Amino acid sequence: MSARLPLLSTTERRNRLGRRHRLAPSAHAATVAEAADSVVALHATDAATVFLSARARLAEGGPGAVEHALYEDVRLVRLLSMRNTLFAVSTHLAPYVDASTARAIAVKERRTLLKHLAEDGQGLDAAWLAGAEAAALDTLDTRGPLTGSQLSSAVPALRRKITISRGKKYETEQGVATRVIRLLAADGRIRRDRPRGSWTSSQFRWVHTAPWPAVPAAEARAEIARRWLDAYGPATEADLKWWTGWTLTEVRKALAAVGPDQVRLEDGSTALVSPGDTAPEPAPEPWAALLPALDPAGMGWADRRFHLDAAHRPALFDYAGNIGPTVWWNGEIVGGWAQRPDGKIVWRLLGDPGRTAEEAIAAEAARLAAWVGDARVTPRFRTPLERELVA
Repeated sequence: MSARLPLLSTTERRNRLGRRHRLAPSAHAATVAEAADSVVALHATDAATVFLSARARLAEGGPGAVEHALYEDVRLVRLLSMRNTLFAVSTHLAPYVDASTARAIAVKERRTLLKHLAEDGQGLDAAWLAGAEAAALDTLDTRGPLTGSQLSSAVPALRRKITISRGKKYETEQGVATRVIRLLAADGRIRRDRPRGSWTSSQFRWVHTAPWPAVPAAEARAEIARRWLDAYGPATEADLKWWTGWTLTEVRKALAAVGPDQVRLEDGSTALVSPGDTAPEPAPEPWAALLPALDPAGMGWADRRFHLDAAHRPALFDYAGNIGPTVWWNGEIVGGWAQRPDGKIVWRLLGDPGRTAEEAIAAEAARLAAWVGDARVTPRFRTPLERELVA
């Protein structure tokens, strides 16, 4: 039966990546929001990743263009969402990300905090938490934007401390400020504004904002699944489950609502694409890219064999499975890069992609260095090759 399915070769999958992820120059995005939408969401755990992932997909614009999208016209926002991880998504897509994923995280966060408050034994309860949240929002309205430390200094309730796991050997005392701020952010009542320092900083200021419009969760998951298939297909049910962090039941219901088509891959396995999306992807012009740690092109699938040689994985991933800075040639990871303390961009190939590739990669490294300028980028999740390159 699978032999009758359309075949999408490894080369065609790489062509799709170059075009749909906006990495080939002719496919570059005109706006930061368009760049984010092309991959559904940009990883945002590391502040620099948002900027460098956008840079690799933009036709033009420096760090200021990304800052403008995040903090001026607010076309891009950071949400705690897929896999309980921070992502940057367009404000157009944010209600769907919120309803499909962030809402469940917020409910769990609130339940966990209330449990810890009750176990602490100081009489702090849901009413106290509601008062602390209201006081924080009022303070942001009158004095914001504020950093977390500034907000906790201004709101007495946020200076409270509670004991976690009282009486156990791993008992610890924690301040509630970080937990309350995280909960307000998960609920969509505050958002991250400009950080203290440069665009590489994660010390954000916070502003009060309205929650996202309500979307039925099943409808939202179907929309996210459809957009994900557009960007990452052909892919599998297991890939989508890994990327979203949804339950298997939620994944299957979302896919059933989309109605994807099946295709055959070179190894004889089958995968899913959006309905009707079975035609070969035209090859883009040859392209090179230096992508940051956690870039969506490296983190979009559980099974990355079509663009990553398994022998290269130990050098490029940390112990937790986070990908570091990577060098790409025509849809394949061929090496890694780093920025040294003096600002120089250095890179190493893990194979021999040829002289044309090396020349294109060198030119891309020069463009990246010019774009970064005086900023210094050290990945939050460091990998063996990145550490070697800066040693």
